[in-house]
Amino acid sequence: MSLRVIPLLVISFIVYNVVVLFGGDATAETILSRQLFAVPMVSGARWVFTIGDLIILLTMVLLFAELIKSTYTSSSQMVDHGLSMLVFIACLVEFLLVQKATSSVFFFILIASLIDVVAGALIGIRTARRDLNLGGE
Repeated sequence: MSLRVIPLLVISFIVYNVVVLFGGDATAETILSRQLFAVPMVSGARWVFTIGDLIILLTMVLLFAELIKSTYTSSSQMVDHGLSMLVFIACLVEFLLVQKATSSVFFFILIASLIDVVAGALIGIRTARRDLNLGGE
């Protein structure tokens, strides 16, 4: 078994928990809205990049990598799909039960893990069907 079976979205889940749950007594919104940097724009406005923005960006990149991974057909993909389902269930339970997990950033992690599970299953079925059609000719 290789590291390919580990769902990458677990990294976003862990990063969020480390940042927010161990970020002190502040609320999740306060922690996630801390500015990392600001860029002055030509219009005169400032674009502010926060910790929450970084976590969402990381989540989108990892979701893209997960969708690419789901196009490969192997027996380890079933393990990856099962582990992705566990990540989604853990995100859902934490979103419903943990007060500091009720933020928009965590909601986007939850939705990304749901997309990973659904798309992984659909892409896996579609790819397996294509492989069966190629083998039948």
